[in-house]
Amino acid sequence: MNITVIGAGAAGLMAAIFAAEGGAKVRLLERNDKIGKKILVTGNGKCNLSNADTSLEHYVSHDADGLREVFDAFSFLDAQRFFERCGIVLKSRNGWLYPYCEQAQAVVGVLERKARETGVSIKTRENVTSIQKEENGFTVNTETWHYPADRVILTTGGPASSVEGSGKEGMLLAADLGHHLYDPLPALVPLRIREKKYCVWAGTRMDATASLYIDGNLSGREQGEIQFADYGISGIAVFQLSIAAVQAVRAGKKAEIILDLFPQYTENELQELLENRRNTLKISREEDLFVGLLPDRMIKALIIKKPKDAAAYARLFKELRVTVQDAHSFERAQVASGGISLSDIDTKTMQSRKIPGLYFAGEILDVCAHCGGYNLQWAWSSGALAGRSATK
Repeated sequence: MNITVIGAGAAGLMAAIFAAEGGAKVRLLERNDKIGKKILVTGNGKCNLSNADTSLEHYVSHDADGLREVFDAFSFLDAQRFFERCGIVLKSRNGWLYPYCEQAQAVVGVLERKARETGVSIKTRENVTSIQKEENGFTVNTETWHYPADRVILTTGGPASSVEGSGKEGMLLAADLGHHLYDPLPALVPLRIREKKYCVWAGTRMDATASLYIDGNLSGREQGEIQFADYGISGIAVFQLSIAAVQAVRAGKKAEIILDLFPQYTENELQELLENRRNTLKISREEDLFVGLLPDRMIKALIIKKPKDAAAYARLFKELRVTVQDAHSFERAQVASGGISLSDIDTKTMQSRKIPGLYFAGEILDVCAHCGGYNLQWAWSSGALAGRSATK
């Protein structure tokens, strides 16, 4: 059995390893000069590779019914055992799994070593331009060569990330072969807002609660550090809400985020605190009331020349409303939502329902997830399942 895997990211490496362990002769093609480049930037270079919370609520897809079959075939525990078998010692941060050394390079290193040990032939700088279905298999065409294959596994990822080689070319290859493509959108990404008057808060960080409302209806709520920039807002809490926010904006809906800058106080408690400060502190300027409560740049952004009473300030700080304009950019996104429809895939095997012998795994498919290692777990699970199935 001759199998060609296209794309040497997380899903492609897993697919190649499991196909080779199944007895196939495997060729792994990568357009970059090195493999696993996107893995290197995950978790700020520390590689948050999975999560002990296995709930499917963390995943987003237009056709989510088949996800459970994929994770049942290769679970969080299977991934944990696989990496331990490869030599990675894992540690948990509230269920978020990292290599003990906290270096993504170690994960890429053990995957490459495992691939070569199992006999995978890795070819870099091979940019695939087309896939031809032949009578007895496929021909994979690159800019420099033509590779025959009995089976093909397509794991080219998506357009998110500033890593060289990121793009939707693989998705377009699949679409050319008759598969339905949901247009990819930036996900896990900073958000641009319409309120330009707040740009002076750039560089500020605050622990806050962010609530996303789509056309006036609550869609999600996250708490954590919010990073304030001249274009809008960022941080993990914002990333978690960004999938739904960007999808809503691109669909012509109104997406608003209400920020609670003092989640540890009720509105009444905050009002009382401000009233007490005004009564006890010798305030010469209105801004002085907030020194020690808000960062300097946040004071400049929110405190206007006309003073407000304590009740109005408390309401402003508990319900700071911003309107989402769009995602920052694909280059700043960690993943993409959208991709090849799961309805075109048999999720028991990851084989195309349209073209027998063609398999898919990873971000090329219409599956994305929240921060916390969920997207890498999808890559490990779908890649392992595709590799196993392609050898049968």
